[in-house]
Amino acid sequence: MRINKKVAIVAGAAAVIAGGGGIAGAAGGPDSTEGPDVPISGAALQKASDAALAETGGGRVSGSEVHDEDSYYEVEVTRDDGSQVDVQLDENFAVVGSKTDSGG
Repeated sequence: MRINKKVAIVAGAAAVIAGGGGIAGAAGGPDSTEGPDVPISGAALQKASDAALAETGGGRVSGSEVHDEDSYYEVEVTRDDGSQVDVQLDENFAVVGSKTDSGG
């Protein structure tokens, strides 16, 4: 049986490309099957916001996310000085961590 070398090369390249797409998806790359960030809503948003603002001593809630990679909820608070704090909360709205990003 004779195999066309061009067909074998194209098939091999296609396998490498397909495998690379699977790696990008597993790594959370642009082709990842993970959905977009889901903001907190309803009564949970109010409870999460209250907990985050108590942790930061004030500011303005500028973002939120359910099932963040670090915690159950994440609330982003922007302080009056422009710095941002990501407050991590568990499913009972207890603070489990926070990280300040002072910006540029």
